Amino acid sequence: MIDRICLIIPPSIFLLDERVFMSLGILKVASVLEQAGVTVEMLDLSGVGNYEEVVQDYVRTSTATCYGLTATTPQMPATTKIQRVIRALNPSARIMLGGPHITLIHAAVKYEQKRNKKGRATEAFRHLEEMYDVLITGDGEFAIREALREDPPKLIDGDDPKSALFLDNAVLDTLPFPARHLLDVPSYRYNIDGVPALSMIAQLGCPFGCGFCGGRMSPFLRRVRTRSSANIVQEMVHLHQTYGVRGFMLYDDELNVSPSIVELMNLIADTQKKLGVEFRLRGFIKAELFTDEQAEAMRRAGFRWILVGFESGHERILTNIQKKAAQADNTRCMEIAKKHDLKVKALMSVGHPGESEETIRATRDWLLEVRPEDFDATVITTYPGTPYFDEAVETKPGVWTYTYAKTGDRLHSLAVDYREVAEYYKGVPGEYTSYVYTDFLSPKDLVRLRDWLEADVRRTLGIPYQTAAPAVRYEHSMGQGIIPSNILRTSIPSAPAVKSAASPELIMPQNR
Repeated sequence: MIDRICLIIPPSIFLLDERVFMSLGILKVASVLEQAGVTVEMLDLSGVGNYEEVVQDYVRTSTATCYGLTATTPQMPATTKIQRVIRALNPSARIMLGGPHITLIHAAVKYEQKRNKKGRATEAFRHLEEMYDVLITGDGEFAIREALREDPPKLIDGDDPKSALFLDNAVLDTLPFPARHLLDVPSYRYNIDGVPALSMIAQLGCPFGCGFCGGRMSPFLRRVRTRSSANIVQEMVHLHQTYGVRGFMLYDDELNVSPSIVELMNLIADTQKKLGVEFRLRGFIKAELFTDEQAEAMRRAGFRWILVGFESGHERILTNIQKKAAQADNTRCMEIAKKHDLKVKALMSVGHPGESEETIRATRDWLLEVRPEDFDATVITTYPGTPYFDEAVETKPGVWTYTYAKTGDRLHSLAVDYREVAEYYKGVPGEYTSYVYTDFLSPKDLVRLRDWLEADVRRTLGIPYQTAAPAVRYEHSMGQGIIPSNILRTSIPSAPAVKSAASPELIMPQNR
């Protein structure tokens, strides 16, 4: 079994600021590897402008023979460049790909197989098979052990609920916390109402079937799996005591999908009293599930902001999305939030089936009516693993069409090689490219109306734009520099951070 691995976080060049939220999935994998005594080198390329040079210098000087990359779909073009650099400089290295993109692609392949046809997902999967020695889908914590064996299979499927690799609630409570010590934590800049904050994931999965959302065919992303409230709060206390933060961004899909949300909030509030501190929290909630009881408990626990994917202000678009929330539900959610003094960031999107100038204007009008404290508006993207991608059919060469059966409204998308093209959902205002269009709006129309929507609402409500953070440049000499510690960090296998199943307190070695 390989006892040393370099894990790589690729850059997210489509974001305004890449060093806001850590990539927790790969850090969870790293913590499990450390627990098993494997030496982990972490190459964090978030926000690094000349990331290919960093990889070149690392591969030229490292003794690592195994590389593990994680990637969302919009990170794939950068990930492809990183893979090519490693392969060119170390042809015999084992290069592995895990994370959301390959998970979504493979879920789409399974869907195509059920329909007894080979489509664009099957083709995309074949290209990835050619590039990578091992592909890991779904939960990576146990799958990574299989990938490090002497002769691993090409595909390790951690997205199969029948497999021992698929994590359940009980197992989640026994796993060590993400190995954040392998990153330069202070370089990640995020705060909630002025309080320094770090991100967490309390639960996995969302059971809803929104057409634009990835993972609707993937159990890894569709099934709700939750840690105990005690375990979640233990991680908060650990982050507070280790890094001094009092802010926590809960990056779960929908916090209030869990029936234990009020119990969790009450425990968070009680813990603050015992510690003599005040926390500030932020997270996502589902509009039609939001209640006064939840809002009151969240406010008491330290929530001051919530984020809600309202998506549209037009009833027909909400129907086409299969959002399960009507406009009345969304308005009621805003009213509950304001009643309990919770600020709302409204997450909106354009380019859904049936989208027209009328429906986008309706979204603008609704936002001006309910007056959120912040919002964003994005052009929709048909990622693999979304119904918009998986259920589309090729209507003419290079054009795939999704039709929502109940209304007959359609969404057309252009074929994209995700390895090469950064087709992103959230991006920099003014730099959007639409790869989708409807029967009423062209790609250029969607970008123009998205820009108008954002500018008009921000101007009317007095909501400023976020400024982009400059990229970091790695400085080296003649291509043979030492990788700075804020980019490359290595674990200490003799003294890993371990959280025992029998004793859930975190044990931290003195030399770290």
